[in-house]
Amino acid sequence: MNLISALLSASHVALDVPAGDKKTLFEHAGALLQNESGLTRQQVIDSLMTRERMGSTGLGQGIAIPHGRVKGLREAIGAFIRLASPVAFDAPDERPVSLVFVLLVPERATDLHLQILSNLAEMFSDRDLRAQLASATDAPGVQRLISGWQAQPSKR
Repeated sequence: MNLISALLSASHVALDVPAGDKKTLFEHAGALLQNESGLTRQQVIDSLMTRERMGSTGLGQGIAIPHGRVKGLREAIGAFIRLASPVAFDAPDERPVSLVFVLLVPERATDLHLQILSNLAEMFSDRDLRAQLASATDAPGVQRLISGWQAQPSKR
């Protein structure tokens, strides 16, 4: 178990989602996360679009972690989306994105928000995990991969 496992249920995993751009991706995220803690689809989309306008959430290596704060949300929630075709995301390495973890946190979450983002960045820096996520065949398998991931001790 890890910090991310508490955020992601298999019902919040979507594989091979057709999306030609960020807005369509965020609409899919809204569909996945709506009704969670009383959220509407539009609240999810608006939160993600607001944050993305401040700067790209693309990390590089085909990964993005779009995230946002949502008023009235009681606890952090997440969704994993693997895109059918990569989408331009203005990532630092200029590579398009195909693996996406969407994170929504309560409006006032600060330390937890940063800790989750840090853990996600560390998790997605794992080349083997990225390859496994890219080839996973079902949502429960993705959820198990993410829940079972553990940081490797640094090699000195």
